[in-house]
Amino acid sequence: MEEKANDISADDVITILIATDNHLGYMERDPLRSNDSFQTFEEILLYAKQYNVDMMLLGGDLFHDNKPSRKTLYNTIALLRKHCMGDKPCQLEFLSDQKRNFTSFFPIVNYEDPNLNISLPIFSIHGNHDDPSGVFEN
Repeated sequence: MEEKANDISADDVITILIATDNHLGYMERDPLRSNDSFQTFEEILLYAKQYNVDMMLLGGDLFHDNKPSRKTLYNTIALLRKHCMGDKPCQLEFLSDQKRNFTSFFPIVNYEDPNLNISLPIFSIHGNHDDPSGVFEN
């Protein structure tokens, strides 16, 4: 028997905004286009707020360069902090063993950290412009 859309509770639905190929930092040295990628990324974050999504999925190539400049990193962090932190409770629950999945300095997923107020969690898949290791080589 096929379930009707009306039978689905809003509590059982996860709304996801998917963005890909943001290429933050693209043309950052160009005097006319240096902020284009950041303005576009901010528009995406504003859509996430406007449509009250539960999470964002970045499908690769967040940055244009494999090793983004300090300016690009700073602008990205500023946008994430501005639009992803807040009082809206996160509706997602992390069900896996966090101690097993997070073996770095941060032992739990950030949206369940009592010291942070993450209102819009973002998950990211690396693309061919991104460093999948999470560690920049010197």
